[in-house]
Amino acid sequence: MTKLTLDLKARHRAMWASGDYPGMVETFLLPLGPRLVEACEIAPEQVVLDVAAGTGNASIPAAHRRAYVTASDLTPELLEAGSKRAEEHGVHLEWVQADAESLPFETRSFDVVMSAIGVMFAPHHQEAADELVRVCDTGGKIGLLSWTPEGLVGGLFRVMSPFAPPPPGGAKPAPLWGDEEHVRELFGDRVEWHTMERHTLEVTAFIEPNDFAEHFKAQYGPTIGVRANAERHGRAAHFDAALANFFEDWNLGTPTEARFELEYLLSVGTRL
Repeated sequence: MTKLTLDLKARHRAMWASGDYPGMVETFLLPLGPRLVEACEIAPEQVVLDVAAGTGNASIPAAHRRAYVTASDLTPELLEAGSKRAEEHGVHLEWVQADAESLPFETRSFDVVMSAIGVMFAPHHQEAADELVRVCDTGGKIGLLSWTPEGLVGGLFRVMSPFAPPPPGGAKPAPLWGDEEHVRELFGDRVEWHTMERHTLEVTAFIEPNDFAEHFKAQYGPTIGVRANAERHGRAAHFDAALANFFEDWNLGTPTEARFELEYLLSVGTRL
């Protein structure tokens, strides 16, 4: 691994360790993990890998089904928070620090390989997809839940893009994992997809639209990093205004009872 790649991974770890991603999960993201587990039809005694698992939003529900679960993530701080959550839930699973683009697991060693809004943030999409296929057993399942380019989170990344530093070489936008054609291209004829559906996550946890913007600025690593870059270039006020306007535009509720819908793509297929 080159020094450039090592530096990139270190920056990604630091980004996801900043803010309070576990708090974001608890505030409005909790429904997503169980939705992916249900779609994958995880059963007792299956051997399951959750890639870019974060705090175990999908791993812990899978463990509740008495599967043998390994939760892997690049960021040890998220794994530590997830391990504490698992203890609170009374389930046991393995927590492993791992890079989604170079997984430290044997080929064809898992019955189910899944990722809920996790692997999509690995910068090199093809490398990550190849690893998901490699570690999944023939006839096993690959399950993905990813924000779409057209949805709120895809729009948020477009709004933040002018304030962000240049992306690293070879990196692709994370929300492309929520595009059906992109997913099919990544996996080719190695996976037969039998579920590929768009759904929405309703968010009503915030009173005013700008409360959601402030939540992202305070707790979401990518937003924190982009705002810091904007501040270094004297553009923090412009960034704050752009974010506030964005969440105002996406509010489907009222000015004092905000409601948002976050679109995601749910994909489940069989490893051929």
